[in-house]
Formats: sequence, C-alpha cells, structure tokens
Amino acid sequence: MESHFPNMDNTHSRLARERVMADLKALAGDAEALIRATADDASDKAKEARSRLTAALEKAKANYEEFQAQGIESAKEAVKKADDTIRTHPYESIGIAFGIGLLVGALLRRK
Repeated sequence: MESHFPNMDNTHSRLARERVMADLKALAGDAEALIRATADDASDKAKEARSRLTAALEKAKANYEEFQAQGIESAKEAVKKADDTIRTHPYESIGIAFGIGLLVGALLRRK
C-alpha cells in the first residue's frame, strides 16, 4: 500500500507564510500608531517620514492581502489533491478512515 502526500513539503512554507502575514499585520498596526502619534509634529522631515511610512504601509497591506489570497488558493489545491488521492486509492482511503474511526471511538469510550 503506497501513500502519497505531496503537500507535506509545503508545511514549512505554509508556516513561514503565516509568520510573515502575522509580522506584516503587526507592522501595519505599529506604523498606523506611529503616524497617529506624530500627527502634531509639523516639521518637514516629520511630514516626509509620515508620507513615506504611509506609502510603505499601503504596500504592506497589499502584500498581506496577496499572501492571504495565496493561502486560500493553496488550501483549495490541497483539497483537490486529497480528492484525487482518495479517488485514486478508494479502498485504502476507506480502510484508513475506518481505522481512524475505530481509534477515535476507542478513545472517546475510555472517558
């Protein structure tokens, strides 16, 4: 009986993408707070820094949305591959599902 899980290699990239998304979200929040905190500073350097930070913030938000969309597409791909694997190996899939069901049933009965 052969098992094939093509998405196992993508686990690390998925975790890295989630970390980058969390970092982008935190960075965006910090940048917005900094922009609000320096709103009263009227010097030319502060205005220039705020405008550059605002542009960078918009770019980061766009990247965050793009990463999020890629995550959704990746999940759809994983579901399609799982469906293909189940259709390719139906009896093995039924056996594995049955075994997992027995295991879960035994664990729940122990409580």
